[in-house]
Amino acid sequence: MNPTMKLQTQTFNNVPTLPDSYVWSTTPSESPCLHSIDEKQVPPVVDIGDPSAFSLVRDACEKWGVFQAINHGIPLSLFQETEFEARRLFSLPTEQKQLFARLPEGFTGYGLVRISRNFPKLMWSECFGMIGSPVEHASQLWPQDHANFCEVMEQFQVEMKTLCEKLVAVMLRSLGLTNEQDTKWFEPKNESDRAKCFLQLNSYPVCPDPDRAMGLAPHTDSSLFTLLYQGGINGLQVYDDGVGWVDVQPVEGALVVNVGDLMHIVSNGRFKSVLHRVVVNNTRHRISTAFFYLPPWDAKVSPLKKLVEFDHLPMYRQVTWKEYVETKSKDLSKALDSIRI
Repeated sequence: MNPTMKLQTQTFNNVPTLPDSYVWSTTPSESPCLHSIDEKQVPPVVDIGDPSAFSLVRDACEKWGVFQAINHGIPLSLFQETEFEARRLFSLPTEQKQLFARLPEGFTGYGLVRISRNFPKLMWSECFGMIGSPVEHASQLWPQDHANFCEVMEQFQVEMKTLCEKLVAVMLRSLGLTNEQDTKWFEPKNESDRAKCFLQLNSYPVCPDPDRAMGLAPHTDSSLFTLLYQGGINGLQVYDDGVGWVDVQPVEGALVVNVGDLMHIVSNGRFKSVLHRVVVNNTRHRISTAFFYLPPWDAKVSPLKKLVEFDHLPMYRQVTWKEYVETKSKDLSKALDSIRI
């Protein structure tokens, strides 16, 4: 058991003051909380069923690297059921949750977010990751009562993967890429290595001193893109060069679409890989679900040929997702620079 994880998970319940290991700022002026801005300076909400969706998605991905998708076909009731089951999981005693602690290099199980190793301070959050059915872990937690948890999580992943396949087509088409040859890089070598999807449930408990804590430190995702459902509680912020940190206000039933590093590479830098973070609060326990859409482990990712012809020069060399993840785990902020041409 990672002693750091044990410390972190034991400090969430009825803590009167923020432990020093979680203090990210020491004065109010250094607080991660956002100052209010003009309502127009926010990531756009895009109806992906609208005929103008292609241009709106392109503009949002180029300026922000993020947008909120509505009219996506996933019922609100499924989001609500997923959040309910996530709350049921995170409300379990620490000792039970630690029965399925994630391995240091793994993706599935309970623990800290994977980027925690890259920062000197702890984050006020916990997570549970799964790829496919969570029955192995869930049956240990609820020997007689895990069926509904598994059914909801499996259905949620199926719906989200279908939506991801639709969205990747919208994103590529928004760049003028309509030929199947434009996506050859995405094809797996065999049927067992198709596009990977990873679901992560995130818990941000009530914090005694939110102005000095951080729920999730600033980072970009390594995925092609990430779909995030954040319920009705504020917390997600994205960074805009001209404005600073901007709140992504929850929209009922909407999914936040975060452009990741690999889509930034594929688009030859046209789509922005969004820098984002999560802040916490002292009144409400926030739950979010993040669904990461990834290429096959061995897929060779590079700027697409037609975009290189348009932009004349490729910005990045070819890289596999496996290689990129390994590079980023060593240096979170310099991974893209390491493959820049």
